[in-house]
Amino acid sequence: MTKVKKVALLTAGGFAPCLSTAIAGLIEEYTQVAPEAEIIAYRHGYEGLLKGDYLTITEEVRRNADILTRFGGSPIGSSRVKLTNTADLVDRGLVDEGDDPLKVASERLIADGVDVLHTIGGDDTNTTAADLAAYLADNDHGLTVVGLPKTIDNDVVPIKQSLGAWTAAEQGSRFAQNIVGEHNSGSRMLIIHEIMGRNCGWLAAATAAEYHAWVGEQQWLPEIGLSKEAWDVHAVYVPESPLDLDAEAERLGTIMDEVGNVTIFLSEGAGLEAVVGEMERHGEEVPRDPFGHVKMDEINPGTWFAKQFAAKLDARKVMVQKSGYFSRSAASNQADIDLIFQCTKLAVECALSGRSGVIGQDEENGDELTSIAFDRIKGGKPFDTSTEWFTTLLSEIGQA
Repeated sequence: MTKVKKVALLTAGGFAPCLSTAIAGLIEEYTQVAPEAEIIAYRHGYEGLLKGDYLTITEEVRRNADILTRFGGSPIGSSRVKLTNTADLVDRGLVDEGDDPLKVASERLIADGVDVLHTIGGDDTNTTAADLAAYLADNDHGLTVVGLPKTIDNDVVPIKQSLGAWTAAEQGSRFAQNIVGEHNSGSRMLIIHEIMGRNCGWLAAATAAEYHAWVGEQQWLPEIGLSKEAWDVHAVYVPESPLDLDAEAERLGTIMDEVGNVTIFLSEGAGLEAVVGEMERHGEEVPRDPFGHVKMDEINPGTWFAKQFAAKLDARKVMVQKSGYFSRSAASNQADIDLIFQCTKLAVECALSGRSGVIGQDEENGDELTSIAFDRIKGGKPFDTSTEWFTTLLSEIGQA
């Protein structure tokens, strides 16, 4: 067992319904098994690390850490910072011209006396942590880095279930339960529910499945216009499945004529290539974040799809609504709490044993909950559209 004097926590990237709970789990586990270890939390992720801006976890926080499980977001803040993107960090005033950000961050960890760094984030967060650990190792300073996998897209290789994804799907369904109620606010209504998922359609699929299940559990009164057919989801589009726009418009046109409205659940990445291509053909700049990812909230795939379908379906009223920020800032549901606490328990065990890696269910090793080497972690895991619950959903809504 390694003697750990000081532990640092940070959350990075976009929010997911697991950050606050994961912080609680780590604090509670350390308080139980290594109460002598000091705990600090860098504010706003790697930004706080570069600036030396951190909170100290007090005895009061240790005693009441369970309160954090009741809230979404991250109490210690987050940001999108890539330590190997020097130009961006200089522009943001986080390092000086000529500085090596990895060196700045490493020297800060050394100065702060940190033995263990826990990163809670997606593939970018954890691969950045791997860069940092490698730099420190090359410079003869040992640091144990233990990551936890956070992303509502559920697209981290080789992790079966990312923390917070179940809650995000559940919350997306709750969002839709109100939004789809708008279908009678006008005749021939087209509703597009745009759901986060840059490269992976898991969240859109899981949200649609949760919502469709909710519809199936309700009592309906079609005689007065309260119709299961009108409230249901009519199409689910994900990046992994090709979309024949004309064929779908014909199918959905029939639904519009018979039911009086159409509701589409759209993964934001489903039409990304088409939207970006159109922008580039018109000479428009495609907005991207420091990691090179297209800024989905600025290009509005849902609006693009709405324009394509509105004319084809003769829609008289169109609504595009996004559930992403509603979903990703929710408090963890019980399924996620259970998984998160399993992961934080193992994370502390690994930290005290000096084993770096990312904690998760390893799909390439029988879904075992284990510490996965950083060099095996990457993003962009596609959603398996042959998954039984998804093919059943498509069949039941007539899209198969």
